[in-house]
Amino acid sequence: MMYPLEIRELQRRMGYTFHDESLLRTALTHSSFANEHFGGREGCNERLEFLGDSVLSLTVCNYLYHAYTDLPEGRLTVLRKNLVCQRALADYATQIGLGEFLLLGKGEAKDGREKPKLLEDAFEALLGALYLDAQNLDTVALFLLPFVRKEIAKMERELQPLEDYKTLLQQYVQQTPGEELHYETVSEVGPDNAKTFTVRVLINSNCFGMGQGSSKKEAEQNAAREALKLYLPK
Repeated sequence: MMYPLEIRELQRRMGYTFHDESLLRTALTHSSFANEHFGGREGCNERLEFLGDSVLSLTVCNYLYHAYTDLPEGRLTVLRKNLVCQRALADYATQIGLGEFLLLGKGEAKDGREKPKLLEDAFEALLGALYLDAQNLDTVALFLLPFVRKEIAKMERELQPLEDYKTLLQQYVQQTPGEELHYETVSEVGPDNAKTFTVRVLINSNCFGMGQGSSKKEAEQNAAREALKLYLPK
């Protein structure tokens, strides 16, 4: 089977040599290729993607739990979401040129090597294959965590102790493409030197929280805090 690039080069970029190279080959096989050449989805990377999703989550959660002992659950949840979202995973895949190695059907091959969703799925499948071949999460962590640490370096504000609820909410909402977030002043009550502002936060025209404060900024922060209660787990 001919690959766009020799898969030994991918192993070199990963810093890992597979004992069972068929696992890697399966991780690189998109369903469109399997449908065209194998007569069905059997042999594609979807099952490895399923496994890799859990491997990814556990590896990242374990790292964050031990590396950021002062962060509360809510902050850890937002941070994890940013590290395993489609944008981040597609970026990890791009850093090793994963798209260049994929087996794609004729339609996908035209522009699929740069599609974020396709790259996300392939990277998860790669993690699943790596876990099965190595039979331990430590090897997965050696490969994955350098990407995670680079991504965290871009998110230094998230690690600050100040409770910037607007920033946290914005980061959370951005994980869903097409979501629009904005704040709307509902009322201003009282004299000019002692006003109370009421603000609501809207996501796609739906109200997710209300907040009050002596300034619009304070009211917006309080509204964002209320909205986060709906996003973050109890």
